[in-house]
Amino acid sequence: MIDTPRAILRTIRLDLSDTLIFEAAAEPGEIAVVGTFLFWDADLEALSGKARQAFRAGFLGVASFGWSTLVTVGSAGVEEKAAAVSSLASLIRDRLGAPDEASARAAAEEEIAHAESLCEGHAPGTLIALSRTLEDEGRIRERFRTLRPRGRPQALPVIGFIREEGEEVAPEPLNLVGLMRSGRGP
Repeated sequence: MIDTPRAILRTIRLDLSDTLIFEAAAEPGEIAVVGTFLFWDADLEALSGKARQAFRAGFLGVASFGWSTLVTVGSAGVEEKAAAVSSLASLIRDRLGAPDEASARAAAEEEIAHAESLCEGHAPGTLIALSRTLEDEGRIRERFRTLRPRGRPQALPVIGFIREEGEEVAPEPLNLVGLMRSGRGP
């Protein structure tokens, strides 16, 4: 049997912010699901801090059960997808009290299928952001936004330290506004 990769959501970490804003941050590259099911029985109005941030904008990494602000359209083969379903089914059974393995597995497969559906029509590497809100009727509303690069990629100048005979010397302060005005910056 040929292991044809299928589109799937994968966590991505562009900076360290996820490690600061979530109780647990997903590892970069994990298969991810939307994760809203973790909030179904929560008192959403009482959420605060890191739990509230996970509710507002977190995708769930299925290996670490950590959160990621952004996901990217990636791919996974049959075996990797099966491992993700098993991992998610364990979470649903052990932490959420699914009545049996079959129920947990069915719920996990449904979550993975939903994640796959969010990839449809998007090129690999497309970033997807999530916004969850609590509606007046007590329903949770999910909104997804795709982020695509505009024009050519931009880079910031390299900032480093210079070592002279074992001594560290700090670089000159970087003036991003000045660089942008001069036309040399991002």
